[in-house]
Amino acid sequence: MKKVSFYTLGCKVNQYETNAMAQKFKESGYEIVDMNDDISDICIVNTCTVTNMSDRKSRHSLRRVKEKNPSAIIAAVGCYAQVAKNDLENMPEIDIVLGNEEKANIVQYVEKFIENEKKLIEIEDIATKKEFEDMGQITYTEKTRAFIKVQDGCNQFCSYCIIPYARGRVRSRNAESIIKEITQIAQNGIKEVVITGIHVASYGRDFGNENGLIELLEKINEIEGIKRIRLGSLEPKIITEEFMQRLSKLEKICHHFHLSLQSGCDATLKRMNRRYTSGEYYEKCILIRKYFKHPALTTDVIVGFPGETEKDFEDSLRMTEEADFLKVHAFRYSRREGTAAYEMKNQIDGETKNKRVNRLMEKAEKVTRRFFESSAGEVRTVLFEQEGSLISGYTENYIKVYADGGEEHLNSFQKVKLLEPYKDGMKGEIL
Repeated sequence: MKKVSFYTLGCKVNQYETNAMAQKFKESGYEIVDMNDDISDICIVNTCTVTNMSDRKSRHSLRRVKEKNPSAIIAAVGCYAQVAKNDLENMPEIDIVLGNEEKANIVQYVEKFIENEKKLIEIEDIATKKEFEDMGQITYTEKTRAFIKVQDGCNQFCSYCIIPYARGRVRSRNAESIIKEITQIAQNGIKEVVITGIHVASYGRDFGNENGLIELLEKINEIEGIKRIRLGSLEPKIITEEFMQRLSKLEKICHHFHLSLQSGCDATLKRMNRRYTSGEYYEKCILIRKYFKHPALTTDVIVGFPGETEKDFEDSLRMTEEADFLKVHAFRYSRREGTAAYEMKNQIDGETKNKRVNRLMEKAEKVTRRFFESSAGEVRTVLFEQEGSLISGYTENYIKVYADGGEEHLNSFQKVKLLEPYKDGMKGEIL
């Protein structure tokens, strides 16, 4: 029995697809092993390409995997493979290169390589793909929760982003397939699902259904055994009065919304091709709070985008303060070849980007602590999932809570009184 191991870079969608590939190898009689614990016959590296740093990490990981498994077949798959065929073609460490659509048939490609012993490169033009590649009833789980991939691709073409070229256009998964998978995992004891994809807000639009996401969530809400539905990253434009009205009626929806901001400056947002203003974004935050009591809002902000002035950056700092986020993920702009922003004038130097990201992170830490302090005294429901000197888990609005308790509390919901900020979350008292 040949041994197969995996190394995954990047997002939760990649993690989901790695699990899908592992299932296919299992079904074909292969043994799945941990790359760190065992020597493999076949090593699959699921790559990422979201930034130049991601590209470097992908190349480095491929070389490191080959060093650890010198006689193994090495396959580079996924996003970096999709857009960097020429780079990987010239890397002698790699035997197989597959794009994102080819992941579904990875076992056949590996066996074709074994038969021919000749470097194999299979990458189709993903822009021509019209339908979601359903890899079967596959679930990526993290202890108490499962990640469910509901769509692939993106039509936004933000000027800094390579993902539409790596993932193609929006392709939505059939709702019946999604419901079947979630029903199955609920029967296996999983209580929380995270709805994920490359651009979740676009779910159903390729079917001509602008209400596709909310209709899907309403169906998931009815599945017996599922107690929580957590949403992945959303685009601000999906937050409308009708959407929030319908969403607020779903008792299983977590009160946590990740809305990517990227910049608090309107001029920068326009250069980014983000298709909203900072004022419109702020209105979405107000609308969410109209329908949910003290929800957690989290976001991403890019600093040092080409042409960003000190005043532009101050706008992002101000928005971070005013929007009252639970958490801000701050990123230095990474110049990515193949994107519109790569050719823009007035690129920002590394030292300035570092200073700005440090200032933003300082502001974000203060905003996070303020959110925790404003939550003290609230009674929330926590799904406990980790054991240590204190057990820990998350509230429905994504606050990490630490409390005294034992193994009997794990994978269970408990009413908890929030007490005070602690580590990366809050201390709580189980009631």
